Amino acid sequence: MSPILPTPGKTTPNRSGSEQTMTRLGDQLIELGIATPQQVQKALEIQRREGPAKRRFGEILSTDLGCNRDAVFRTIARIYGFPEVDLSQIKKDDLYTYIRDFFEKVSEETKQKFLINHIIPYKFPNNSNDIITFITEDVTDPSLNLLLFQLKLSRYELAYASLQEITQILDEVEKPQNEFLALIEEYTSEVASIPQEEETGPDEIELDLDTNSSLLINLVEGCLVEAVRKGASDIHILPRGQNRTDFLFRIDGKLRLWHTQEGFKPETISAVIKDRTRNVDRFVWDASQDGFIQRQIDGAVIRFRVSIMPIVAQDFRRKFESIVIRVLDDRKVITDLSKLGFHKQAKEAFVKAITRPQGMVILTGPTGSGKSTTLLAALYQVLTPEKNVLTIEDPVEYMIRDARQIRLSHTLDFEGAIRGILRHDPDIVMVGEMRDKITAEIAIKLANTGHLTFSTLHTNDAPSAVSRLYKMGVEPFLIATAMNIVVAQRLLRTLCPHCKRPSKLIDDQVARALGFNDQEIKNTIFYEAVGCELCNQGYKGRAAIHEALYFSRTIRKFIINSKTDINEDELRDLAVSEGMLTLRASGRERIKEGITTIEEVVATTMED
Repeated sequence: MSPILPTPGKTTPNRSGSEQTMTRLGDQLIELGIATPQQVQKALEIQRREGPAKRRFGEILSTDLGCNRDAVFRTIARIYGFPEVDLSQIKKDDLYTYIRDFFEKVSEETKQKFLINHIIPYKFPNNSNDIITFITEDVTDPSLNLLLFQLKLSRYELAYASLQEITQILDEVEKPQNEFLALIEEYTSEVASIPQEEETGPDEIELDLDTNSSLLINLVEGCLVEAVRKGASDIHILPRGQNRTDFLFRIDGKLRLWHTQEGFKPETISAVIKDRTRNVDRFVWDASQDGFIQRQIDGAVIRFRVSIMPIVAQDFRRKFESIVIRVLDDRKVITDLSKLGFHKQAKEAFVKAITRPQGMVILTGPTGSGKSTTLLAALYQVLTPEKNVLTIEDPVEYMIRDARQIRLSHTLDFEGAIRGILRHDPDIVMVGEMRDKITAEIAIKLANTGHLTFSTLHTNDAPSAVSRLYKMGVEPFLIATAMNIVVAQRLLRTLCPHCKRPSKLIDDQVARALGFNDQEIKNTIFYEAVGCELCNQGYKGRAAIHEALYFSRTIRKFIINSKTDINEDELRDLAVSEGMLTLRASGRERIKEGITTIEEVVATTMED
């Protein structure tokens, strides 16, 4: 089968990015059911406001408005008459060899542009000798033609493939070079180890910085770049000794050592990080500090939230600090609910809850369970130009287009902001977290007075969120009337598709303890983690499991009738009888789908 799939195309129309062209394109996307008229109209408004040179039509539809990315760009390619490449039909060895040979013939700057913009060069055997096919996701990107023009090729053609396929191939061929880490290797051979001092004070730290600033700045900057490229959610910088500091990345929920820097005082490394962080003081060593860093990496603006805490050292005279940096990459924001992994019942209940004109939607779970991701996806489903959307978050993590995100400061605290929001004519409100009775009561008041309200709580499951609000002092009838849904969420590590294999030995008792019956055990293929060069000990990526407690009339009545306490077990049993999957039951479904293991579900969930 030919790897290039023919598509119904006409003569390539004008691709100037004009609004008239985008309107015709939008009409065709509407006809095909890929976008709604509202989404197309909003995309045109955003592009008109920000300029087509900065934001392309397909990018806005997929990133901002929740349209299926592959469907949008595949359809754009077909409408403009470009072919689609089935990369699975090309021999990988031939493809990798050609890409590497091509990169050797061009400059390093050009090669990096190909890697950053996700472009694959390939010469198909059935093409004439002088035609190269450049495979990309967005064939209408004007910068692509400019890049190829600079190569002075006599003939070439463009073809479409999905971004995921292209990224996987380029990652296996060669990742973009981390120029900061390359400079570290040059400096390392020239810098001697720092002798230990009897005491570390400002003078010694300043001397270290003066002597070794170039190396340490490159180390910190290289760490930021590498964390983004490896998909880390957090960076941990931790002193381990007199002159030793560990750098760890949290990838797929697990901390992994990335680099150990020896020969430098941990205080010196902390000082370099502080110098490159806004809103922190380098000369403060005995207080908690929070700041942020912003960098442009691989063509995207990435924000880093920095948390600094003083910690105890074996030598009490040392000023050690633990630093944790959260990586905030807007490219990872999910705007399509179908990509969150809701099972059928949970998705139906969630969509029903967020499309109501008022009421409260609560996400619950521990830190790092994906609550913010789900909240953002929900917000993007209900955002329209006709709605006044206000958010109160401390701190703000992701920028939400068309929402007014309130900035907190020493003169406007969380409680003051949530009180003020009542007078700011909101339609939709997101309260980052209900921290206490005051916050909870105001949020519930918003939900009961005609506003759709989103918020989070830190509880183990959905029924305990209801109990937690009650114990905060919120009356049961207010809880019952305000709530639309409570969703508890966890993230499971998913098996690497390249190396996972069916498990030969399954402990039936463990499976039964997880909730499997004998028939399910017999009919389910259980997989185990193996491990290969493409994954982390058999796992690659994560998927969510959900416990969606929808507030039906029966559930509301049960809560109103609760007098001295809300019985969580009875509430859970009632919700399960109405179709709710518990977290563990949702985990069992993931096992049946073959995407995770029994061990991972047991480690992530509690008994029902």
